[in-house]
Amino acid sequence: MSNKLLDKINFPSDIRSFSLTQLEDLSKELRNKTIETVSKTGGHLGAGLGVVELTIALHYVFNTPRDRLIWDVGHQTYPHKILTGRKNKIETLRQKNGLYGFVKRSESEYDPFGTAHSSTSISAGMGMKIAKDLNKDNANIICVIGDGALSAGMAYEALNNVGATNKQMIVILNDNEMSIDRPVGAMSNYLTKLLSSKQYTNVRSLLKKISEKLPKSVSKTLYKAEEFSKGLVTGGTLFEELGFYYLGPIDGHNIKTLVPILENIKTSTVDKPIFLHCITKKGKGYTPAEKSDDKFHGVNKFDLKTGQSLSSSNQKTYSTVFGETLSRAAESDEKILAITAAMMSGTGLDIFNSKHPSRLFDVGIAEQHAVTMAAGLATEGFKPFVAIYSTFLQRAYDQIVHDVALQKLPVRFAIDRAGQVGPDGPTHAGSYDITYLSTLPNFIIMAPSNQNELIRMINTAIVIDDRPSAFRFPRGTGEIDITNLNYNPLDIGKGTIFREGNEVAILNLGTRMQTCEEAIKLLNNHNIFPTLADARFAKPIDTDLIDRLLDNHKYLITIEEGSSGGFGSSVLNYIHNERIKPTTTKINNIYFPDRFIDHQLLEDQYEEIGMDANSIAKKILKFYQDNVIDFQSYNKNIKN
Repeated sequence: MSNKLLDKINFPSDIRSFSLTQLEDLSKELRNKTIETVSKTGGHLGAGLGVVELTIALHYVFNTPRDRLIWDVGHQTYPHKILTGRKNKIETLRQKNGLYGFVKRSESEYDPFGTAHSSTSISAGMGMKIAKDLNKDNANIICVIGDGALSAGMAYEALNNVGATNKQMIVILNDNEMSIDRPVGAMSNYLTKLLSSKQYTNVRSLLKKISEKLPKSVSKTLYKAEEFSKGLVTGGTLFEELGFYYLGPIDGHNIKTLVPILENIKTSTVDKPIFLHCITKKGKGYTPAEKSDDKFHGVNKFDLKTGQSLSSSNQKTYSTVFGETLSRAAESDEKILAITAAMMSGTGLDIFNSKHPSRLFDVGIAEQHAVTMAAGLATEGFKPFVAIYSTFLQRAYDQIVHDVALQKLPVRFAIDRAGQVGPDGPTHAGSYDITYLSTLPNFIIMAPSNQNELIRMINTAIVIDDRPSAFRFPRGTGEIDITNLNYNPLDIGKGTIFREGNEVAILNLGTRMQTCEEAIKLLNNHNIFPTLADARFAKPIDTDLIDRLLDNHKYLITIEEGSSGGFGSSVLNYIHNERIKPTTTKINNIYFPDRFIDHQLLEDQYEEIGMDANSIAKKILKFYQDNVIDFQSYNKNIKN
């Protein structure tokens, strides 16, 4: 497909000589390039399509990268990446050694702040603005935040602080859900152009000076009349009260509207921060995305003509199994409720919602609120299940500690996306939940080895009514034996021997179980037959099972999909500080390394960190190096 204008662009400076008509043509080419790219790589499409014109206008008007442009969340930044020196690498998006799917400081000088979790842009922008002021640098700070991200308390904390300090920042609301329902069209655009112009701001300043000389009653009347009339046509009352100069709403897809307004804002003499409200359409310009319920928020590779996913897996995801199991249990238990923070479909709760809509609560991007609300529900005898991705649950750690664990309230945490997450990379990996929950008194923590085990753990959590509990499960599909479904709760803190062997014992927590079985097959070729045990619980650990493994094996290896300080550390603490009987068993722990793992295919991530079958087998063989015949003979069939 011909990209006559886009082919000429390497950096934003290349577009600043274009006419507005050329910018409109460029927006079509940029949108098509974005669609073509994501059809090949997968990723977040809808949000980027919604900000194509805004992206072009911002880089056209402002002197990026000197002017700092901060994109909240980063879902919408693929067009931004194409315009900022990464056009020729855009098809490496989300691939090993390729472009990251979110904003990453080390990737480009046009990415001043890493944003992959939402609602951080205004706080970061405030820090940058203070730094610029201290350095006597008048560079602009522009924060683009979506209406969904404004559901998070952190965004309002920042808005409140920025407004109170009168920092001359620019906050742009990318409103793609019409959550602030105001008129969009020629009249609104005209009024916003007027309100952003120097003539209007000068008149407003003059009125302010005049009113200061008048009696208070007259002055107050003038002010209220001006603010009320402005609020009627622009809807800015809330943001004006927070201390911002509000403009909008405007059509975020109209280049000929966006550019002059942004130019007025850039040269504005307004002595307060400016809030520009843009209405955009998520998935704009690609019919399958526009018609989709989620506007192609996150997609796998897809057919460009039809929009149909090219993924062919018929296996159920862990999230689907969670949604189906909880929905089934709720049919006979009216106390079961589900809570999520803007991740209903991602966590499988859309299944629950279809059957029990009055018992599903999506609180938006507000993890702290979700956790404490669940605690309140638990005090009244309900059984709340809080379903949040591991990486986002980190945002509510104080609430987990103070509002749940300290009060020993039976909130149930369904922790999705546990472990590595492939192309979504380190900002979305679930690396730390075992560690940060294991340190808390009163918690029960479970990790299934397969989908059958997940079903039992959900039903275990249902009957735990005297303390908080959590079960973690990975992104993606897994094995389930529908002929052997067991809905019975587990015995708390009890693991199981999966396969009896000798000399070597593998104590696995979580879904590396199948990988461990593959490693054992490699070891069997060398007459090494490890015992394989499923820990099931990260807390409380099964000390009887650990004793049995120590007493009957020369080597014990623990494996978990999480950071140090988690399950393996708990096992070591028991062995060295609590167990009375000494042991000569050699112990080794396999866990995530002390670094963030770059985005790439999931299997490549686990190979890099030594948690694939081959690496596990090699680690066990090393135990034999000093105790069994020649190490090299054992190592010959394990690839280097």
